[in-house]
Amino acid sequence: MAVQAPYAGQGAQPAGDDRAAHETQDAGRGLAVSHRRTEALLLLLSVAVTTFGQATAGLAVHGQLPGNLAQFALSMALLSFAAHLAVRRFAPYADPLILPLAMLITGLGLVLLHRLDPAYAERFGSDPTAGGQLMWSVIGVAGCIGLLVALRDHRRLQRYIYVTMAVALVLLLAPAFFPGDTYGAKRWIYLGGLSFQPGEFVKIMIAVFFAGYLTVNRNALALTGRKMLGVRLPPGRQFGPILAIWAVSLLVLIFERDLGTSLIFFGLFVVMLYVATQRTSWIVTGLLMAALGAFVVGSLEPHVHGRVEAWLDPFAVYAKDSGGSDQLAQALFSFGSGGLTGTGLGQGHPELIAFAGRSDFILTTVGEELGLAGLTAVLLLYALLVQRGLRTALLARDPFGKLLAAGLSAALMLQVFVVAGGVTGLIPLTGKALPFLAKGGSSLVANWAMIAILLRISDNAGRHRAAESA
Repeated sequence: MAVQAPYAGQGAQPAGDDRAAHETQDAGRGLAVSHRRTEALLLLLSVAVTTFGQATAGLAVHGQLPGNLAQFALSMALLSFAAHLAVRRFAPYADPLILPLAMLITGLGLVLLHRLDPAYAERFGSDPTAGGQLMWSVIGVAGCIGLLVALRDHRRLQRYIYVTMAVALVLLLAPAFFPGDTYGAKRWIYLGGLSFQPGEFVKIMIAVFFAGYLTVNRNALALTGRKMLGVRLPPGRQFGPILAIWAVSLLVLIFERDLGTSLIFFGLFVVMLYVATQRTSWIVTGLLMAALGAFVVGSLEPHVHGRVEAWLDPFAVYAKDSGGSDQLAQALFSFGSGGLTGTGLGQGHPELIAFAGRSDFILTTVGEELGLAGLTAVLLLYALLVQRGLRTALLARDPFGKLLAAGLSAALMLQVFVVAGGVTGLIPLTGKALPFLAKGGSSLVANWAMIAILLRISDNAGRHRAAESA
């Protein structure tokens, strides 16, 4: 039986398919290479900026270049290089700005601590903290790399949301059972000679749980409920979780006197509810419940009440010298003396803030020595990092990834707000650490873990985007 010869076009079809597939792969690889090239250049810029800052601070404080300048530059370069290689290998399509922004803020924090250590040693005899912060930076970046290697798909986290929430609640309430407190608040867990702040890790766990819970229940939360005065009220059956979260946040506020963690915890839930449902009723309900809880606890709990009083009239506390906290007044003096351009790095007196100048109030050093311009630049770095996280949420293809990226970005935004708002007098002091910038191993490691998850979600979104644009 004779076999009919194929048409001319039929014989070339497989080659055409192969060529199209190769073009798609080349386009995807081109996007990944472009992202990583941009990331490498920005990392070089961050190393240059932080090294220049270290040199400037050393010249101002000691009159000569610091002896550890080469070590500092090499440490920043090695951290950046290791993180860049890990992202290039395990998340090549990730957003090219997330890692450099986190590295730049971390480096600026190291510069500020190197500048503050001599002032605190001279005035209070305090031990240096910059070396320890560098060690925690290495641990944080190593943890970020390890998480990128272990977590190849962020959707795996959705399988364990209830286990994650159970662990988060245990960690959140655990500090209340440990003796003693730190400057009026219970936020630490002590295990032998080690201590850590569980609230920093809990915010990530809570974001994972909320993302999984809202992915399943968002339709019920968005489409049901009664309308009153033009606002659709949450349905009773789905109103239970917000009452439970509100109650737990109040327990944290009452028994641990940790205003910052309570605000972040409850605020994160309300923000993620709004992102999932687009219902303003959740925002209104959340704000009313937060205001009610804060009023009750602020009236009855002495430590929280004292912070509210110091916030309402900080200069009265400073003038009376009654033993109350005068840190807010000192912070306002510091911001005022900085003016528009600042006194110059290393030429101010941020040590007058006393014990919290390297943690809660490190932003006052920026305001005093770099002025309003420097303070604005630092806040814009945080804003840009949050924006890249929200952009990742918009580009993510799965609902869980969208909500998780939005939740992690909201957690970072809320923490920056409660810290910056506290030290500038916008809200009462909360005692939280400014992410990446302030002294604190728990905060640094937890925030670098957050960066790893954002990079993983961004990589997943980038792969789909590259495939569609090819």
